Amino acid sequence: MVNLPIEVQISSLPNSPGVYQFYDASETIIYVGKAKNLKKRVSSYFTKNHEYGKTRVLVKKIKSIKHIVVATESDALLLENNFIKKYQPRYNVLLKDDKSYPWICIKNERFPRIFPTRKLIKDGSEYFGPYTSMKTVKTLLELVKSVYPLRTCNYDLSVEKINSGKYKRCLEFHLGNCKAPCEGLQEAEEYHRQIDDIRDIIKGNFKSSLQYFKHQMKTFAENMEFEKAQRIKEKIEVLENYQVKSTVVNPKISDVDIFSIFSDETHAYINFLQVSHGLIIRSHTLEIKKKLEETDEELLQLAVVELRQRFKSDSKELYLPFPITITSSIKITVPKLGDKKKLLDLSTRNAKFFRQERFKQIKITDPDRHAKRIMAQMKSDLRLSEEPTHIECFDNSNIQGSNPVAACVVFRDGKSSKKEYRHYNIKTVEGPDDFASMEEVVFRRYKRLLNEDESLPQLIVIDGGKGQLSSALKSLDILGLRGKIAIIGIAKRLEEIYFPEDPIPLYLDKKSETLKIIQQLRNEAHRFGISFHRNKRSKAAINSELENIEGIGEKTAEQLLKRFKSVKRIREASVENLAKSIGMAKAKKVYESFH
Repeated sequence: MVNLPIEVQISSLPNSPGVYQFYDASETIIYVGKAKNLKKRVSSYFTKNHEYGKTRVLVKKIKSIKHIVVATESDALLLENNFIKKYQPRYNVLLKDDKSYPWICIKNERFPRIFPTRKLIKDGSEYFGPYTSMKTVKTLLELVKSVYPLRTCNYDLSVEKINSGKYKRCLEFHLGNCKAPCEGLQEAEEYHRQIDDIRDIIKGNFKSSLQYFKHQMKTFAENMEFEKAQRIKEKIEVLENYQVKSTVVNPKISDVDIFSIFSDETHAYINFLQVSHGLIIRSHTLEIKKKLEETDEELLQLAVVELRQRFKSDSKELYLPFPITITSSIKITVPKLGDKKKLLDLSTRNAKFFRQERFKQIKITDPDRHAKRIMAQMKSDLRLSEEPTHIECFDNSNIQGSNPVAACVVFRDGKSSKKEYRHYNIKTVEGPDDFASMEEVVFRRYKRLLNEDESLPQLIVIDGGKGQLSSALKSLDILGLRGKIAIIGIAKRLEEIYFPEDPIPLYLDKKSETLKIIQQLRNEAHRFGISFHRNKRSKAAINSELENIEGIGEKTAEQLLKRFKSVKRIREASVENLAKSIGMAKAKKVYESFH
């Protein structure tokens, strides 16, 4: 098949709503999209400068374009969703779901059984669901069975077979869990009234069941049948307790779907809450991996259609964080306050919680994806030109001006690389001068990396505010690295992030993973620097104690420490043992100074 030039294919597109499909050279569908105006939308792929690399790759691979015109934008959305699931194009977000969700089945029988199933059989039976977990199904069925006596056998309870006396009551009858319709002890009409109430309970409507039982309880009480009235009262309590646990907001809110979205650089998380008669009857979160430059609006639109189809929802009103186009028959509400806003906030919390749980799982099961996500987030948060897979952090350490030192710690892919840590003794600075010390150590570090042709970091973090950052920048200027390496400073008091030549600091969210990585770098550099400083001071103190002995110099003190490891062991050593290292004359002086 010979494809016409792309320009010619675009020129023949109509200015109508519809769905477009991009094909590569092998006639494989690689992307499906929807549009209000097909010509305008498809043209934009070839006229815009795309920042995102995958979009540029997609455009290069497009060899032919096909389209389907539809009546409305909402029709285009439905068709796009079906095409994505059917063809699973490489550059579309994935909407497939391999799960076989559980359902509650009310079997099409004379005395219907109720049971959980993962298979839908078209035999006239009713199916409620799907549910997101079997635990929810079992909880509902336990509630139903604790209130209503239902059969569990799979006998054919036709009139003829019951009348012939083919079946005998079982243990379930004697336990009070079944009224033995198999022997004709329960009428089909009464049994079906129970089934009607159970349908309502599964849908979240307890009203008719509660009214029936309260009327029954009152009748038994009036007839002095108090034991029966007590049993009915217990059933009412079971229903009311379950209803209280399930009620989250105003019971007037009924038959509503709530959707929220929370996204990062690579994924989006859409939570779906289904409310019926004031009860949340379903909660499900969908994780979508971004493929191109999809906006939250586009992803939410796709997810709403997909989740409503998947869970057979026919609610006529949606609560959303922002308006989107679905169909004219569905009311879109963007709550700002009150019970509706509380429901939307609850949905958002569910999406965020799901994301956190996924991160915990991914950190263990897929560390590469975890690291990639963290790097993408840091790039976005810190406005970097590339992902900071190699970060270095500097910290000065001096106490009361003595023994000034500095530390450099290295992180790769968000994790510490301890073998690359470096200590520095400050050589050119007199006294406690943090700014000059920072200038010296940054210069020495990158002068050496340049001389040895080692790789440079994508990001430098300076422990300190504007002053320390300016000092580090002087060294990068001298080395010609200004603008080639991103550099920031972090001030301790309010965790302010400073950028070169920007007087206004950046304040990251306290729970931000980017801030946590920067804090971890800063704390690790501080710990590493302090431990080196402490060792240096300790060694200086030991040397000074030995050097205070008349006739013992620095070299002799080092010899003794090399052999005996500590001043305590030197103090406890005999003259003969000391003499083996430094000779008898000096050994006597050391021994006499301690004794």
